[in-house]
Amino acid sequence: MQALWKDRGAGNNALLVVECDGPLAPSRVGRALDRLLDVCPWPAARLRRPFPWGRLHWAAGPRGALVAPPVDHRSVASAEDLHEELEAELNGSIDPRRDPPLRVLLLDCLSLPARSFMVLTWFHPLMDPRGAQNLLMHLARLDGDDGGASRGGAPPAFVAPPDPRPLRERGRLARRSLAYMRSLTPVPPVSPGTGLAGPGRARFRQESLVEPAPGAARPRAPREICTRLAVVGKAMAELWKKRGLPDAPFFVPIAVDLRPKGEPGPTFGNVLAFHFARFKPSETVDVPALSRTLREQMADAVRDGQIEANAVAMEFLQYRPVWAMLRELPGTARGETFSFNCADVLDFPAATGSFFGCRIRNAYHLPAVLPRPGIGVFFNRCASKTNIVTSWIEGAVSEDEVARIVDVVREGLGWTPSA
Repeated sequence: MQALWKDRGAGNNALLVVECDGPLAPSRVGRALDRLLDVCPWPAARLRRPFPWGRLHWAAGPRGALVAPPVDHRSVASAEDLHEELEAELNGSIDPRRDPPLRVLLLDCLSLPARSFMVLTWFHPLMDPRGAQNLLMHLARLDGDDGGASRGGAPPAFVAPPDPRPLRERGRLARRSLAYMRSLTPVPPVSPGTGLAGPGRARFRQESLVEPAPGAARPRAPREICTRLAVVGKAMAELWKKRGLPDAPFFVPIAVDLRPKGEPGPTFGNVLAFHFARFKPSETVDVPALSRTLREQMADAVRDGQIEANAVAMEFLQYRPVWAMLRELPGTARGETFSFNCADVLDFPAATGSFFGCRIRNAYHLPAVLPRPGIGVFFNRCASKTNIVTSWIEGAVSEDEVARIVDVVREGLGWTPSA
């Protein structure tokens, strides 16, 4: 979908920002990256398609020709400067045909002397957020064991094994997914970015909050995505009403992690399927009822095999040129994709001992969104902190509108600011 906006310079970056309690040494991070290339070439690969209908894939040369992505190191004076550096990373597009698909930035903030930040920026098709977490854990182990993990023993499963099912069976599932997608959006969705002629820069806002403990008054902790999506939907419905947008169904993709539960799973590749939630702005008046409806939608999609079919269809998309995809679904040729984005990346594994000689204080994910929809709300947790990241495009929404959305979400979930 990013190709719809290539003439506007819209990026497809994702960031993982890790806050540490001491300085990070660029030499240690660079050494760990170089050791990783001994067993895994993908951080130095380039995106290739041999011919128009060829498979889009990551290609890497022999080990001797691989060059690890550079590790940049800068200092900033204040938290405001830190924020500007992160937005610059968000907007600094990666050309995966010519550039390494990821880059590493270490930031020291002079107004926060006991803290430093590692910023991992990657071209989103390289891996999903869980994969980025896995990558950082691999690098931390390679730093901690003096490189032994890269030279002895079996390396981790960096990529998922190929689907063992025959082509005919997978093709049937992919066609089923396409028919399903066509049935979901007979009318193109409306978003804050609809009609936006000149999208601006990618922006973000991040807040660390504390969740209340579940109890008798809160028998179901609001950690599941259906509850959080219902609350985010309420905030968006307020924006829709303010703008006079129609009460047409929201259309929101919900990522489903395909990794085995309790295991780190593959690092590279988007190891995801998608469920597509649908609900009207008017339905957000009763958040608990809407949460139940969204939960039932997802259960139906699992039972009917739609999420599995969507996962198979994503594999087939590697063989489809952009122009062929644009004619498949209503609205995509005009740039309309979803009403807004929403995701919960769950827990960052903060209890990992030493992280390049430091302790992790917090970590959060920061993805760019497309000009349409123009806004997304993302959750993750690190230790006792829950992070809300709102990512938007200038022109689609204003800072005041973003602030109001965050207020509605925070109040709706009963969260309080973190110390």
